Formats: sequence, C-alpha cells, structure tokens
Amino acid sequence: MRLYISADMEGVTGLVDADDVQPGGRDYERGRLMMAEDVNAAVRGAIAAGATDITVNDAHGPMRNLMPESLHPAARLIRGKPKQMLMLEGLTPEHDAVVCVGYHSRAGALGVLSHSFMGHEIEDMWLDGRPVGEIGLAHATAAAIGVPVTVLTGDDCACAEMTEWDASVRTVAVKYARDRFAADLRPAEEARAAIEKTVAAALSTPRKASAVGGASTLTVRWQSASVASTLLGIPGVASTDSRTVQAQGALPSLYRLFGVWMRVAASLTNQPPYC
Repeated sequence: MRLYISADMEGVTGLVDADDVQPGGRDYERGRLMMAEDVNAAVRGAIAAGATDITVNDAHGPMRNLMPESLHPAARLIRGKPKQMLMLEGLTPEHDAVVCVGYHSRAGALGVLSHSFMGHEIEDMWLDGRPVGEIGLAHATAAAIGVPVTVLTGDDCACAEMTEWDASVRTVAVKYARDRFAADLRPAEEARAAIEKTVAAALSTPRKASAVGGASTLTVRWQSASVASTLLGIPGVASTDSRTVQAQGALPSLYRLFGVWMRVAASLTNQPPYC
C-alpha cells in the first residue's frame, strides 16, 4: 500500500496562534515539533494498516517546517518550494490513499487560524459555485488524480468542512475552536492516539476516489483589485468584478494554474498571513 500524507500546520494539536506556525514566531520551533508528532502518529497508523511506501509533503507556508530528523524513518519527505502542485506535490495515481494532517477551515469560517491559502489576501473561493478552501480543493484535486482522501485531522471546524465535502472521509478533531485564535485543546497524547487509530482503521478498508470528470470552474475573490487586474493577463482568466477572477479547466491542471495565481499575488502584495 502506498500512502500520501499532506501536512499543514494550523490544524496541528495544540497550535492556536500565528506565533505557533510562522517562522520567527516565539513558539514556532515548538510548533514544528508538534507538527512532526501529528504526522508521525499518522505514519504509525499507516504502518499498522500495512502501508509499505509513505510520502509526506510539507504543505505549510515555506514548506520547510518538518525537520527530516524529526520524521518517522518509514516516511519520505517532500520539502521546500516552489511546488507546482502545492499541497499535493508528488501525489500520483499510484498512491492508494491521501491523509490530510493539520488542516484548517476556509476563509470566513470561525475556525482556528482559518484562511484560504494566503492569509486574508484571498477573501473567498468557489469551485463550480460551491464555497471552497484548502480542504475542498485538495479533496477534488486528489479525486481527479484518482486517489481518495481517507482521513483529515484538524480542529472541529476543519473536520465539519471535510464532512460537508465528503461524509465518507474519517476525521479527527484535535482541538475545538473557541475563536480564530483560541481553542479547547485535546490532550496531546490522546489526540495523537486518535490520529494513529483512525488512520489504521481507515486504511484497512479500501476506498476508491469519487469519479471526477470534465471541466471545473474556479473563482477567487481577492482583497486587492490589483491582483485581479494583473491575473487577467493570463490566458483563460476572466473577471466577474473588479476583485474576482475565474477560469475553467480540468483538475488537476486547474489546481496547478491556481498556484500560478498565488505566485502572482505574492509578488504584488506583502500581507502578513494572519491579521
């Protein structure tokens, strides 16, 4: 069995604030160790279910958060950026399942460290008219590649968002949002035991990805009209208003195109991720 783990950070056990997840933050070094422990719990669960090939993609921010020496030796690590496929770099049809560790809810939700990809620079996103964030777009893209998402870990809001997209995905709430920067924390050992147990159980029951075909429409509303205006220089990008652009295409190519949009936006803005 080949497993792919996409590891974000905002939804990791114990983390609630920008200082926990941003390089230079006063608790970042502790945060990256907490991230490794959640990932390692998923790896142990995968091994218990018979996984023999495990790839971990560091999918948060600079994508250099996981220290190789802190990762379970059974897993290979994809680290650094840029990555054409962003949070799903290295995912192929040969993988049997995707596990999303440390994910968070989309922009506008009252979840811990909620946002969609770029702090507050992205105000809203829609996939085929449906509100979407990192969870839904990763799920849809993985399905297009032909690999099912089987488990997601994060706060209760992230888990609810995943269930809304696909109720068959098992979720592990490692904390319960009290506000955007506050949570009722599940004890670390308990949370990691739940991750390990849930991953082992999920992978013991083979699943297939939901069928995905044809073109999709991705729509993004930016905080800055300058970003939207600049993106119109990319063939196939159209505007619906001064701050909203959209494009059509098949996933995963549309996901890759969205990565180009974010690189353009990053070159035009200098916004802190959480404010």
